[in-house]
Amino acid sequence: MLKIGIVGARGLSSMAGLKAMPGVEVSALCDIDNDLLQTESKKHGITKTYRVYEDMLASDIDAVIVATPMQNHFQQVVGALEANKHVLSEVTAGVTMDELFWLVESVEKYSKVYMMAENYMYIPENQMLNNMVNQGVFGDVYFAEGEYLHNIAALATYPNGSTSWRSFWQLGKRGCFYPTHSLGPVMQWFKNDPIVTVQSVGTGRNTYKQFRQEDTSITLCKTKSGKLIELRLDCLSKRPHNFAYYSLQGTKGVYEAPRGLGDTHKIWLDIMDDGDPDKASWRPLDELRDKFMPERYLNATDEQRAAGHWGGDFFIVQDFIWAIQKGIKPAIDVYEACEWTAVGLLSELSIMNNGQVINMPHFRSGMPKDEQIIQL
Repeated sequence: MLKIGIVGARGLSSMAGLKAMPGVEVSALCDIDNDLLQTESKKHGITKTYRVYEDMLASDIDAVIVATPMQNHFQQVVGALEANKHVLSEVTAGVTMDELFWLVESVEKYSKVYMMAENYMYIPENQMLNNMVNQGVFGDVYFAEGEYLHNIAALATYPNGSTSWRSFWQLGKRGCFYPTHSLGPVMQWFKNDPIVTVQSVGTGRNTYKQFRQEDTSITLCKTKSGKLIELRLDCLSKRPHNFAYYSLQGTKGVYEAPRGLGDTHKIWLDIMDDGDPDKASWRPLDELRDKFMPERYLNATDEQRAAGHWGGDFFIVQDFIWAIQKGIKPAIDVYEACEWTAVGLLSELSIMNNGQVINMPHFRSGMPKDEQIIQL
């Protein structure tokens, strides 16, 4: 039996997926809010509870899910690795470039499974698109968009009126502080073609002038092969949410996600309409579901589909457990986690320097220390 400990009650969103996995038990929960800790542990049948994280690490758990505020991730991940535990960490991987360099070194040192829990990659349509890219349906893909539009101004304070961590580490930052939900699916479609440059510009502060974060920031990422990624982050504009908008353009076709008001996932391929651009019209992506949706999604049980995030939360847990049990590469390993996180950190530097293009370090095994720098 693989015993899992969760730090941060936010990690309980993984419970449905974990319960659907054979040979897995959530045996420990850690949180600083004792009332929440006791309520949630009883609700989910978790037998051991901890207020002190190090006490949980000293127990007999095999792996930790880190689901605390983002500024805690690095230290808690390294603590788990040092305690000989595998780690599934919520996004982002860290909050400074130094933390990312240290994280790579720590994962390599302790040889335990580290995986970042970027669950938007696991949205069924995004997995279906990945399968289509693999089969050449879009031809050569070269441009994609990712957007995360979510007004979080109300989360700058806790219900008791005190200042929340988001006021500092999200709304107190500039640039694309939260890139991975938008970037993860795109990097999957682009086969992790390394990002080489990052450039970011913003609208300025219009809606909530008390925050440093601008209403909208646009970040452009250029990959080694020349692919272009456009990311939009907007966590302050007054508008309906859209957490998961994407587009994908290739030499043989295009995909666009829903925008709202009854819109749906849609596709156009040059094999439709005889490739005549004057006859081009959208078709529902769902028409191709049975042909291109990955088999494990098509065969998922009702329990697995109910795990959350549009049916993807079970599969991210499954990939983490499989990486431990089968000794295979994690779906989002430490190098990918650090590169995707670095996009946000470098975008802040770019936007503070009038949109200057910033070079991305090449995160990889055995990365030399003299390359662990930011190049302007």
